[in-house]
Amino acid sequence: MNGLVFSNVTELQAQLAGRLVPAAPVPFDSDGRLHAAAHQSYLRYMSSQPIAGVAVWAHTGRGLTLDGETAGQVLQDWRSALPEKIIIAGVGATGTTNPERATALTINMAERAAKMGADALLVYPPTWLRHHHLCDQLTIVHHQCVSEVGLPMILFYLYEAAGGISYSSTMLDELLGVPQVLGIKVATLDSVITYQTISRQLQERHPDKLLITGEDRFLGYSLRRGARAALVGLGAICCELQAELIRANEAGNTDRFLELSDAVDMLAESIFISPMEGYIKRILWALVHLGVIPLAAANDPWAPQIPPSQFDEIGRRLAALTSEAQVN
Repeated sequence: MNGLVFSNVTELQAQLAGRLVPAAPVPFDSDGRLHAAAHQSYLRYMSSQPIAGVAVWAHTGRGLTLDGETAGQVLQDWRSALPEKIIIAGVGATGTTNPERATALTINMAERAAKMGADALLVYPPTWLRHHHLCDQLTIVHHQCVSEVGLPMILFYLYEAAGGISYSSTMLDELLGVPQVLGIKVATLDSVITYQTISRQLQERHPDKLLITGEDRFLGYSLRRGARAALVGLGAICCELQAELIRANEAGNTDRFLELSDAVDMLAESIFISPMEGYIKRILWALVHLGVIPLAAANDPWAPQIPPSQFDEIGRRLAALTSEAQVN
């Protein structure tokens, strides 16, 4: 199955700029198997949303924990459902600390994604190198090897407290210099200083690269600080709200931007809360409230225990957003 055809990295950048790319979750039944009917319902729902495409195999979609058959089905389903939109595939490795083995696993995942129609790769941070004495050097080599697959690449900065790896300024310069790299997704969760620093570095030294926000909890601010696109788990629900937020920022419509930013924050503050790993199940719960999937499909096999009261709170937040939208 073929993906879209982009003549160069710059062309794909242009298609992503000013747009929303949701990180898609996967609905599971109570036995931890893909809920096929719910997945098809979600695909139909998203096919009508104002998005540039979707990111599959990202953390929201449990990309590094899915079995091969499920992962393949998920990507194939999205490629079929969104034939004219961009499919970004997360690629990385788990279960090994051997740099050569981890890079080989990542390349295999990337090659599989390419064969199945992905248009670009979101490269997970190489966490196995976090404490390696040659971390910077091997991180650069890792990305260079993955770039040989031939698809445009998006770097992924996820700081260590959130389970990622810190890229030094020097390393980031090297990574952004890889020809296949179109930009970087920054997801720090709560480190505004880190986000500001990276944003400034791109503005001053890499203006040709796309800053993509992954900041669900301060989405509006991250756009104001230079992000030109959003690749967020929050984008899996209420796409119109977030897409309009991005457009309002691009158009300089201050009043509407502030109004929408407050609304998006209200939504994020019911999804991205402690325990943070529960956010994927909360997104699935939101899809239940939206009438997209049944409650029987709102399962995340890797989710921590979260109180049922949060299900009700999400419903109240969504109802409030709907009421406000009708008033406006």
